[in-house]
Amino acid sequence: MPTTPDRPGDSDDPFAVAEAAQVARDTEPVGVQRPTEAVEAGAQSREQRTILVDDKLLAGRETVKLPSQRRPQGPPRRAPLPVAALFATLWAALLSYVPVAAVIGLARTLEGSGGLAGAAHAGLAGWLLGHGVAIGTSIGSLGLSPLLLSLLAVWRLSRAGLHVTRAVGARRSRSTARALGVAFAIALIYSLLGSVAALAVDGRGTEVTPGRAALNFFLIGGAGALAGSLSGTDALSVWADRLPRPLRHGVRAGVVAALLVLACGAVVTGLSVAVGGGQAADMISAYRTGVAGQAGITLVSLAYGANGAVWAAAYLLGPGFALGTGSAVQLTEVTVGPLPTLPLLAALPNGPMGATGALLLALPVLAGFAAGWLLTLRLTRARPAPAPKPLPWPLVLGTALLAGPVAGIVLGLLAAFSGGPLGDGRMATIGPDPWVVGLVATAVLGVSTAIGAAAARMVRPLPKG
Repeated sequence: MPTTPDRPGDSDDPFAVAEAAQVARDTEPVGVQRPTEAVEAGAQSREQRTILVDDKLLAGRETVKLPSQRRPQGPPRRAPLPVAALFATLWAALLSYVPVAAVIGLARTLEGSGGLAGAAHAGLAGWLLGHGVAIGTSIGSLGLSPLLLSLLAVWRLSRAGLHVTRAVGARRSRSTARALGVAFAIALIYSLLGSVAALAVDGRGTEVTPGRAALNFFLIGGAGALAGSLSGTDALSVWADRLPRPLRHGVRAGVVAALLVLACGAVVTGLSVAVGGGQAADMISAYRTGVAGQAGITLVSLAYGANGAVWAAAYLLGPGFALGTGSAVQLTEVTVGPLPTLPLLAALPNGPMGATGALLLALPVLAGFAAGWLLTLRLTRARPAPAPKPLPWPLVLGTALLAGPVAGIVLGLLAAFSGGPLGDGRMATIGPDPWVVGLVATAVLGVSTAIGAAAARMVRPLPKG
């Protein structure tokens, strides 16, 4: 909307200028012949209307002032670290606890013991179990953690670390100290939450040590939050830039090889469950409960699906895993006793694999080969400029051999976290041996990664210079 000047006598008034230009405009003859019509004499004497320009009238009209863009005054406001860490940690804990309470609440319908209070109490016990906190019961200690729940908790904690980094203004600051401060604040608050949960669960048919819960929650909270805070501050890229190139690429290749082996284990587990789908359905129907109870049992089995993927990876590598004291599930031997009625256990092999086992043993080798091939491609792209000579053999083989120990450490840790006791009886030993899995993975993946890297180096043509 046009505006008027503040002073009536201002000669730059757009309305006055427009009217003056209209009055002073000269007329020019137009060379276009148009038909003429007779005009009455009275029409010529008709008085024409004129527009008077009154500066005072124009100055008295309302004016509209367009709002100008506000500029921030000073630096942006930042949230205090304790406040931001408190809210982010509570939200992360809530998002990892609610699914557990819902699943256990459904599963408790098997016993006919529903109710919100019972589901909340059992959900806290399952939540603690997902953080590696052993639960003492009448049959012994329960320490088999559902890895899927553990991964959910770590993921939410990493997101909390990232959000707190943004809230306190440390985003992309490349500061390791600020990332550590954020991680420590979240870990401390998460440790307090674990202690409170342990005190709430302890004493009602279950025994939990608050000190152990506080320690586990502090370690898990610190690890998850540190991953998010390092990513938020870009301190992780600073660390990576300081590492030598062979070490950096070797660590990445080892992680890739371990993840590929886990992917093979997950595929084998899924196919085995699909093949034994009839047996799994019979296990679910054996509980003779409603739809809610069957859904709860199915979700509990899915929560232990990540454990099954790690066990399958150990099975493919050769060491296998145990399902009870004195049992062994390997490619060449399957010895188990009575097992719990869980749909996930329908994926167990009925006996030694025989000739098929040789094909399954090739899966980890192929995974290492693929990781080595990708490693050579990354090393080629990371060269500062195109060179007529191929990559040096010491660089290719030395970097590839570093992937073996890294993959062994990753798979060994996962094997340790995936096992645990289910009571003090025969089911006190469940899961693979982490030391054996780590050593075998180091040897198999180290050699296969080196072979894949060497093959890619020989097959890849020289760049044109």
